[in-house]
Amino acid sequence: MAEKEEKEQKVTIEREYVVPLREEWLKVPKYKRANKAVKALKEFMVRHMKVYDRDLRKIKIDILLNNELRFRGMKKPLGKVKVKAIKYENGEVAVKLVNLPKHIEFELARKAKKEAEKLKTEKEKPKEEKIEEKKEEEKTESEKKEEKEKTESSKEAMLATEKQQAKQMAHTSKTQQEIPKIQRKALKR
Repeated sequence: MAEKEEKEQKVTIEREYVVPLREEWLKVPKYKRANKAVKALKEFMVRHMKVYDRDLRKIKIDILLNNELRFRGMKKPLGKVKVKAIKYENGEVAVKLVNLPKHIEFELARKAKKEAEKLKTEKEKPKEEKIEEKKEEEKTESEKKEEKEKTESSKEAMLATEKQQAKQMAHTSKTQQEIPKIQRKALKR
């Protein structure tokens, strides 16, 4: 759905950048570095994509780009990253990773293949349902009654076995049931 929304909006500017991040994330403690890298990327995009009110919320970072920035952990983010920025008429800027790593490309291809198979199976299901409906129509009323009786008798049998098990559990004492023993360890002095 996100792709459809992007196609509906008109693109005003489309550019590629190599964004230097190391200068910015070296200014903060190690445990904040990946967060600062993301913020530095957004600030860079605001400056270069002409977002006039300098609102960082208008910069939308792609999930794959965010994962790549944080791939090596919070303490050691990427020093620089090559991105593609697309600015729309409404002022929002979408930022995507240009060169996807091979393992990510492989995962995306696998997901696309699974979705294609899912769509293919969904298209085949209505045909199978129609065949089943025809078979049900062919069954006579007596066969339908027999099937209902079988399902009812199986339900009754299940209820009877459950009642017997409940009676047996009520008549057994707690000593006969397995009670877990608690073992205590001696306190060390």
